[in-house]
Amino acid sequence: MTPPARAGGLGPAASHERLLILDYGSQYTQLIARRARELGVYAEIRPGTGDGSGIRDFAPRAVILSGGPASVLEPGAPPVPAAVWAAGVPVLGICYGMQAMAHALGGRLEESWPHEYGAAELELAEAPSRLFAGLATPEGGRLQVWMSHGVRVTGLPPGFRVLAGNAVTPIAAMADEARGLYGLQFHPEVRHTPEGLRLLATFLRDIAGFRGDWRIEDFEIETIRELATRLPDGRVLLALSGGVDSAVTAALLARAIPGRVVAIVVDTGLLREGELAGIRETFRSMPIDLRVVDASPRFLAALAGIADPEDKRHVIGRLFIEVFAEEARRLTDIRVLAQGTIYPDVIESAGGTGFAQVIKSHHNVGGLPASLPFEIVEPLRWLFKDEVRALGLRLGLPAHLITRQPFPGPGLAVRILGPVTAAGVDLLRRADRVFLDELTGSGWLEQTSQAFAVLLPVRSVAVKGDGRAYEPVVALRAVVTDDFMTARWAELPHALLARISLRLTNEVPGLSRVVYDITGKPPATIEWE
Repeated sequence: MTPPARAGGLGPAASHERLLILDYGSQYTQLIARRARELGVYAEIRPGTGDGSGIRDFAPRAVILSGGPASVLEPGAPPVPAAVWAAGVPVLGICYGMQAMAHALGGRLEESWPHEYGAAELELAEAPSRLFAGLATPEGGRLQVWMSHGVRVTGLPPGFRVLAGNAVTPIAAMADEARGLYGLQFHPEVRHTPEGLRLLATFLRDIAGFRGDWRIEDFEIETIRELATRLPDGRVLLALSGGVDSAVTAALLARAIPGRVVAIVVDTGLLREGELAGIRETFRSMPIDLRVVDASPRFLAALAGIADPEDKRHVIGRLFIEVFAEEARRLTDIRVLAQGTIYPDVIESAGGTGFAQVIKSHHNVGGLPASLPFEIVEPLRWLFKDEVRALGLRLGLPAHLITRQPFPGPGLAVRILGPVTAAGVDLLRRADRVFLDELTGSGWLEQTSQAFAVLLPVRSVAVKGDGRAYEPVVALRAVVTDDFMTARWAELPHALLARISLRLTNEVPGLSRVVYDITGKPPATIEWE
């Protein structure tokens, strides 16, 4: 099946300085790019397993080699493309990236024992380094860092010197400063390395010479102008979920081509309470043709008896595409489809390096039948979520929509453990509303990163009045996180939990018991499915 054509461009102007990040499968790779963007540096992530043929055309001002789960001591470990060294720009290797750098340039490596996972302390070398200039390093030059490695560099490549180390990892940072080559065995991109952002800033600004010319204001102006130029006539179709990404896409299109956007909302029956009303209110005053398709009976019928979460996702994704395609075929004058794809979606859809593990799948409007002759336009495909939120506020979308917590694409179906039923959706929707209302009223919602209710596939005995009941159990989940890569459970006050539990058992029919999830990530994921 031939995929729909994608409109090229619609991205950063060629005048922006560019950082290239080669991905070797680390769970933290996207954080490197996000930290760079925080510093005003435009960064793109490319697989580290290619031959590097596109590096010259990309013309990066610097290259960062990410971490990853592979070992350079094992056959098949991805090497650093020769084009990286030929580019003649500063290079920073992080964790696996440092090891691959050492391996490529003539260093020695061996398995590290004991392994280092978690917080560690390093002692800086006496000779000053440009990379560590300006860091706050109390206690006589000691640096707190976050380690995650089982291999270490034991012999420096020619021209390198040691910048920092400890008893377990004597070469924890190295550099050939004459060539602008640096290696870090630790992860500066995570919050657990307190001076990490300052270290990255030093590499990007002082060593690589980035001016920091990436601003969301410029992206807004450039993208609106380019959309208006590339879509001079005709209507554009958009799948509007009510989430942040599709909402910002709609607002951007409405600004660029007012009156020519047809937004279709597919009501799967798996949305939260008040979701559709909120969508209608948000876009009521925008120059958009908003159409709502009630397909909830079809989704509930298709999900009957399905318990596996991945099966649910696939069923919902396929049916969503089917319903959307049916509506699209009724609009015979439309040849362009806009999607709220953002940069993390692009990275994941590209398949990464082949060394990272997929935890769960997701769906988008991608996968439409080839019989629909659409050109795909994805105006947000270069942005991370925080940049999308900033853009949405600039475009005048309400703050409550822009700052809303994440909600899974398959909706409440993956917050119902076991088969999905209409009764189960109704019970969970009511429970979730009570939970969020109480968090909002107490001021705790803004202190959590994600909070929701989960309907469990178990029943529990309850005493209601003078009668015995045997009814379902709801679990509550609330977490706090900076980056959603790791998370800790929110320590809600006991009095608040007691009030929530009382309201749930009194106000939600068919609910017997309430439990609170106190598992962090890892080992758990944030969502239950």
